[in-house]
Amino acid sequence: MTGTGNGAGCPRARRLFIGGEWTEPDHGHYEVVNPATEEVVGLAPEASGAQVHAAAAAAREAFAGWSRTKPEERAAILERAAAVLRRDADTYTALARAESGATTGTARGMQVAVAVARFQRYAKGALEPVEEALPPQINEAGPMGRAGIIGALAVRRPVGVVTCITSYNNPWANPAGKVAPALAMGNTVIVKPAPQDPLSVYGMAAALEEAGVPPGVVNVVSGTDPAVGEAAVAAPDVDMVSFTGSTAVGQRIGEVCGRTMKRQLMELGGKGAAIVFDDVGEEGLAAAVAGIGTTFSFYSGQICTAPTRVIAQRGIYDRLVERLAGYAGRLKVGDPAAEGTVVGPVISAAHRDRIEAHVEAGRKEGARLVAGGERPALTRGFYVAPTLLADCTPDMRVVREEIFGPVVVVVPFDADGPENAEETALALADDSHYGLIDYVFSGDVARAFRVARRLRAGGVGVNTIGRNMEAPFGGFKKSGVGRDVGSYALHAYSELQSIVWPGGSG
Repeated sequence: MTGTGNGAGCPRARRLFIGGEWTEPDHGHYEVVNPATEEVVGLAPEASGAQVHAAAAAAREAFAGWSRTKPEERAAILERAAAVLRRDADTYTALARAESGATTGTARGMQVAVAVARFQRYAKGALEPVEEALPPQINEAGPMGRAGIIGALAVRRPVGVVTCITSYNNPWANPAGKVAPALAMGNTVIVKPAPQDPLSVYGMAAALEEAGVPPGVVNVVSGTDPAVGEAAVAAPDVDMVSFTGSTAVGQRIGEVCGRTMKRQLMELGGKGAAIVFDDVGEEGLAAAVAGIGTTFSFYSGQICTAPTRVIAQRGIYDRLVERLAGYAGRLKVGDPAAEGTVVGPVISAAHRDRIEAHVEAGRKEGARLVAGGERPALTRGFYVAPTLLADCTPDMRVVREEIFGPVVVVVPFDADGPENAEETALALADDSHYGLIDYVFSGDVARAFRVARRLRAGGVGVNTIGRNMEAPFGGFKKSGVGRDVGSYALHAYSELQSIVWPGGSG
């Protein structure tokens, strides 16, 4: 089966997008399955290694021209792409819901709408200054020459060809967060979407094509064979790899990039700790429950920033567990297209089985099952009930490993004083291979900030689960390499060049 286009109303079978052309895949197509209904959403192209290399070559050829375009021209294309996505938002929301299993509200508000916002943000970002004058330096006379004043300029330059490997949990916001800033800085890109839900990314490519992006500046290749991703990383024409996904895959990508010194931006796994002190107060407790409860609902827990690991002081522990259990029990699980549904399916049957195996392992290790733990009584779809495990200990697998599902684990801790409580909570929170985003809930704001500053995590929420989309995003330890979001993404997709000259002024 083949298609003739790839826009909002495209046929079931998609084509690859290489060098500005919609190209038949060498290895045919594979089925993309709706995780809620187990029905086929569409057919995605299976690229060959040669086609991936052709995409990289097309991006390399386009780089010289695109990197020299005026920032205003790049900004105008990104703004037009945002307008196309906004125009077709209803169609793209339905597509995102169908292939990812996200609820309608999540698909509309947190996937497509965020993609629109990111293209708009980096349309403005293309116009941000890329040069910074540095203070002149006075050099004394020496073997290198006479005394004099040396001026300097720091200039951000595009990296070159960027491979963007995106995650399945958000097929709109995640690719947009890579493609938009990369293009704004003058890079060209190859996008390799997650095999589970690549159709949305082809829709994004069609929007960029309609917006007037030159041939070769954006290329999209997909496939279920790991060789497709490997080729997109290893291709000689690629200068940088931006990856969102598991730590294990990120480590493998890092090894390949290291051989030829490719630049890397890695947003990897997480096991976010939510520290709840017993001075949190009634309002703070409600905020903690609502924030931690997002793990049960938001993307069905398939999000690396989720507060999945709760570290609760003994004085608040029982009330917190009780309220979290009540919160989980009130959530409607079911068809993501139905009104009132809060928890949709996870991405696949294999992932559902993996989550269930983690929960069972936790029970065998001594965790107390407080909510969930049983598969919802639905005839179709890959559903996991919101699950709460209490009385956990730091050595349990459910506490240490990323589950990536609607599962929250609670670890109690005791302390004989405020200072000891902080030290104990910090030790428990930092006892992890991960360090993406942690959270602190306390009625004493000064205490919360004091603890936040000591946590080894790329981000910390103080009495909130919210994010500021201009704040740098990335992880410590095995949670990643580099930072993006806001202007930090423009920095991530650029290299610094210094220009120096005699005389101190330019």
